[in-house]
Amino acid sequence: MKTIVHRADSRGHADHGWLNAHHSFSFANYYNPQRMNFGVLRVLNDDIISGGMGFGMHPHDNMEIITIPLRGDLEHKDSMGNTGRIKSGEIQVMSAGTGVFHSEYNPDPDRETNLLQIWVMPDKRNVTPRYDQISIREYHRKNELYQVVSPDAGAQGTWIHQDAWFFLGDFDGGTTSSYTLRKKGNGVYLFVMEGSVSVDGEVLEKRDAIGISDTGAFTVKAESEARFLLMEVPMTL
Repeated sequence: MKTIVHRADSRGHADHGWLNAHHSFSFANYYNPQRMNFGVLRVLNDDIISGGMGFGMHPHDNMEIITIPLRGDLEHKDSMGNTGRIKSGEIQVMSAGTGVFHSEYNPDPDRETNLLQIWVMPDKRNVTPRYDQISIREYHRKNELYQVVSPDAGAQGTWIHQDAWFFLGDFDGGTTSSYTLRKKGNGVYLFVMEGSVSVDGEVLEKRDAIGISDTGAFTVKAESEARFLLMEVPMTL
């Protein structure tokens, strides 16, 4: 098994006043040639947006964009005619495909919104743009990995145009779980949202991450009460 550890304090950081952003991979003004991507996982941004602030209308194309609110709400509007509010306990997916414009705002003037925005390079270009927003509360399982994203439109959670599977974990300290990769040659990027976990003896604290490749399975142990995101993705672009 091959691993690479990305500590929380090694991420790129940009404080724009209204936006406090941490970048796991090169993004905007943060450029690190050693941190361009993990396989087809191109962006993992940990954003804190001040009350009443946000991103104005801007374009995307040929990217699978997954947004996971961790705290607070996010107001979304796009050129496909979708408008709505995304809350903690929900996931939004947007397949940008041939091109889409959207805006994202924190609608609450009195509290911050913290979210993860993830970009995955698709397995096909110039698809028709699509939007999906689901609640994941019904899938939540304490001390078990539960699937929230996959390539299969009929499976649990939402889907994207890529052979990628996302799982969330909400574990009590001492809980262990084995994960078997769904597709040969894929790798896993595990991001700790809260608490601490260990993988192959490597202890990861809040906002640390580990990239895992060249293996078919591994075990995660919660060293304390922990929440984490496990993303299995193809390693070849």
